[in-house]
Amino acid sequence: MEAEQFFRSLGDGTRLRCLMLLQAEGELCVCELTHALDLPQPRISRHLGHLRSAGVVQDRRDGYWVHYRLHPDLPEWARAVLAATADGLLHREPWAADAARLAAMPNRPANSCCA
Repeated sequence: MEAEQFFRSLGDGTRLRCLMLLQAEGELCVCELTHALDLPQPRISRHLGHLRSAGVVQDRRDGYWVHYRLHPDLPEWARAVLAATADGLLHREPWAADAARLAAMPNRPANSCCA
């Protein structure tokens, strides 16, 4: 992965918010990201598609549902950037509100997803 491509992926607020939740949670369904960010599903999916194309995230399909996580082949330097960024943003808005909405989401999926 090229550094420029990685940092361009972080340059959008919606993508950065998704990545911070994935950094904190490990793997999330699109429905969880939609709920946490309080944004329409097509917008979330478009940004996740960009992150997937850039090699930052990987998806896993489970029936109709799509789950995302950080790409397992993400270079260590990129993982360190995401970890340091998450540490710095944890208590700032909108990231704190995103985490709170996700934590309060009713019927969060375990192995199967929600509607």
